[in-house]
Amino acid sequence: MIEFLKTPAGFAILTLVQALSLLVPLLILVAYLTYAERKVLGAMQLRKGPNVVGPFGLFQPFADAIKMLMKETIIPTGANRALFIMAPMLTFSLAMIAWAVIPVNDGWAIADINVGVLYLFAISSLGVYGIIIAGWASNSKYPFMGALRSAAQMVSYEVSMGFVMVTVLLCVGSLNLNDIVTAQTRLWFAVPLFPMFVIFFISTLAETNRSPFDLPEGESEIVAGFFVEYSSMSFALFFLGEYANMILMAAMTTILFLGGWLAPFGIAPFTWLPGPLWFFLKICAVLFVFLWVRATFPRYRYDQLMRLGWKVFLPFSLFYLVLVAGVLLAFGWLPNA
Repeated sequence: MIEFLKTPAGFAILTLVQALSLLVPLLILVAYLTYAERKVLGAMQLRKGPNVVGPFGLFQPFADAIKMLMKETIIPTGANRALFIMAPMLTFSLAMIAWAVIPVNDGWAIADINVGVLYLFAISSLGVYGIIIAGWASNSKYPFMGALRSAAQMVSYEVSMGFVMVTVLLCVGSLNLNDIVTAQTRLWFAVPLFPMFVIFFISTLAETNRSPFDLPEGESEIVAGFFVEYSSMSFALFFLGEYANMILMAAMTTILFLGGWLAPFGIAPFTWLPGPLWFFLKICAVLFVFLWVRATFPRYRYDQLMRLGWKVFLPFSLFYLVLVAGVLLAFGWLPNA
């Protein structure tokens, strides 16, 4: 068996099994994130939320999926058919393949590469293409305006996110995500780098087009943003891609600042829980804040969104990066120096 796994066919089968063992739970988690969002928003608005399909409404995500599958895919007459269909597939695929380098436990990653952070940078940068293609291929002014908004927003907040991640990398001395987690054995980076932690979390809200930064989907002025012309399963792929990106950003927040799979500060009563369970619980906690923010804050104006990104987050993250680098150099704490 071991000899077979060393062959190209065996390696391909092993990789497929690894991918399915991650993607299937991820898709189930995406489905139940939509349910959790509706329940949390319902509780915060003093209503029940989904409670009809199955006990406590637990089968509602599957009912929604079946409804989407049974609907007709409508392609506008003037749309570019190939690009129109390709855009949601691209968005969903990129949200999935980014998980290849995410470690859920020590060494538990499909691809434990030494440039995992660069890989995530590349995938997150490509994500904007699916939205731009969808807006342009729809041949309608509202999707196109939504796509332009989303592109500008994602580029604006990726810059400050990049500085935040570079600050973490300075403290670790490695681009490997596994090394970033193990460097937090004694102290999570959320404590010494708390301002950067806050900036990173708010930037993930903007990066995933979540409230209060959901300007690309501004119903009051551009109907529903870049996917206004989409229906049935093509719309569902955009929907799934957005929620998969939310989970990815929660996982990145957990890895960079909350110690990944490590128990809180290595305290003995908590260490008996397995690492993957801690990783899952931290992701759920971050996602709850995503939903909490949506229920609490009103939408920003577009000029406020841009001002926050370029005039507040960018200079502050650059200043804090220089400050951290200076402190590490002055006290001789630079790793691998």
